[in-house]
Formats: sequence, structure tokens, C-alpha cells
Amino acid sequence: MVKEGYWYGLPLVLAGGGLLGFGLVWPGKFFLFAAALVLIFALLVLNFFRDPDRIIPTGPGLIVSPADGRIVEVREEGEGDRSRLRVSIFMSPLDVHVNRSPITGTIQNVTYRKGSFHMASEPVASVENEQNVFTVGGAADEVVVKQIAGVLARRIVFWKKPGERAERGERVGMIKFGSRVDILVSPDVNLCVQVGHRVRAGSSVIGITRASTT
Repeated sequence: MVKEGYWYGLPLVLAGGGLLGFGLVWPGKFFLFAAALVLIFALLVLNFFRDPDRIIPTGPGLIVSPADGRIVEVREEGEGDRSRLRVSIFMSPLDVHVNRSPITGTIQNVTYRKGSFHMASEPVASVENEQNVFTVGGAADEVVVKQIAGVLARRIVFWKKPGERAERGERVGMIKFGSRVDILVSPDVNLCVQVGHRVRAGSSVIGITRASTT
């Protein structure tokens, strides 16, 4: 579990335990009902902050998913002075929300952008929503990742600093309580996913660089 989960979940567990104690001492259903609601909410919060280990695939040129969730959009778009393929992943509140590095490389160009809080599953979220954008520069190419806030998710966490190294599948941050993650790759990448596919951070292969397949 991510350490933030204890900060959010344990106070709820203690509150639920206190209400349960009152319910056992004083007759009536109010305290028992309130305790049940608080403890159920605590379990949901603790479940949200879970951080399972993943088997990271090995092999040249593999690009793994930076997030758990469902692919909601795949499109080509301009990024600076070059075109890229963008794969957008919608993370529901039930998904694991720890984000991972898609490739091995150096963290570059970390930029936090203020913005709106549109529904994370909508295409406009990639452009207008508040987001943290970082680049991972690998041996052959670089990959851009956008951690995007949504309607409920207003807290983006990123644990790396520019210049630090990240391994493929390494934990680099998280978005609290559901949101969206975009990954932008070179048009030369052979994508292995399409809209509707579900992916898992660190273990699902998003694409393979063509240089590694020739």
C-alpha cells in the first residue's frame, strides 16, 4: 500500500471503531449504522491506495503502460514540432492509481500545468485539465507522460526529479481518486492496444519501437 493510504484510511478506521464502541455501550442502531458506513468507506479508501507488485516484461523496445485503466482514445497529434501517437487511459476510482515509468531512461522536463477539471474520460481533459507532464528520455527515443486531474482527482503526486533515472515499470507517482493518464510515443512505435482495452501499469505492453522489431 502507498504510504498516503495510511494517512487517509487509518483515521477512518479509528473513527469507525469509536462509533462501534458507542454502539455496543448504548442501545440503539444509530451508532452501529454509522460505524458500518464509516468502516466500509475506510475499506474503499484503503483499497484505492493499494500498490500491488507487478511482473515487468523484459525485451528490447517495449513500452509499458504508465497506468491501470481502460484505453479511451488513440490518436495522432502534434506535440511541439513533431507528431506523436497519444494513448489515453481512464483510471476509475476502483483501479490501482500508482503510475509507473513506461521505459527505462532519465526524467526530463517535469512541468505542472494549472487548468480545469473536466470529466477525465472526455478528450478535452488531455488539453484543458490540470496536469503534470514529464518526459522519460530513453536510449532510442523519449516518451511523454501526462498525469491528468479529473472531476474528483485534484491531487497529482510525482516522486521523481529531473535528471533522475527511472527503470521500466518503476513507480514514479500517483493520482488520487480517479483520473486519466496520457502517454505520447513516436509514430514509429507499433502499438499493441486499442480503444476499449484494459491495461495494467508496468505489466501491459503499450507498444514496441519498430527499430527493435527489425
